[in-house]
Amino acid sequence: MSTILLPQAFWFRVTASSPKVESIPREGDAERILDLPNTCVIPDLAALDGRKSWASVRVGWNTRGLGIAVHADGFGPNAKVPDRPEGFATMVFWIDTRDTRNVSRATRHCHRFQARLTLARDKKTLRSEVEQRPIARATADAPLASPSLLRQRAELLKNGWRFELFLPEAALHGFDPETSPRLGFAYQISDGEREDQFLGIGRDFPLGENPSLWSSLDLKR
Repeated sequence: MSTILLPQAFWFRVTASSPKVESIPREGDAERILDLPNTCVIPDLAALDGRKSWASVRVGWNTRGLGIAVHADGFGPNAKVPDRPEGFATMVFWIDTRDTRNVSRATRHCHRFQARLTLARDKKTLRSEVEQRPIARATADAPLASPSLLRQRAELLKNGWRFELFLPEAALHGFDPETSPRLGFAYQISDGEREDQFLGIGRDFPLGENPSLWSSLDLKR
């Protein structure tokens, strides 16, 4: 049996479509801030390497900003232990508002947003914290957005969980869908008990530092 040395996504550039959704973020609705439609689903590439994904990701946009939703199926064996040191789940989203493909170090248009979910002691409520962090080895840092700008919501479901995040234009330096309708995009979803999930290649490569390894999002009208 031959051993696969490189993930299949290494051999091609992943480009996904992200449709325009005028209704986000939803106002005055405590239940959902995005509720993105099925047309916003990002392709699942895990099957290329014989793996099965446990979370799906949706991305929608409008001139006000970018919405990202993660829906996880099931739980890890010890997920419902409150106050685990590693948290309930973590997510990292990398976004390049210029989709730069010919540089190996992040520019001022490259952003890293990290989300951490924790389970309350009632075992029914998910708390979420999101912050923007600098990218290592960047040639220039994007302005750091105040956490108060980042709208978010986490929800524990009967058999899984859901997380929604809206990044407003003010939090995305250089966000201009009219003149730059393609974004660099990558993510990592972790829950401590299941295999990390990525779009395209994973942490076997310097994904977090090198925007040329990120996938692309076409902002469709």
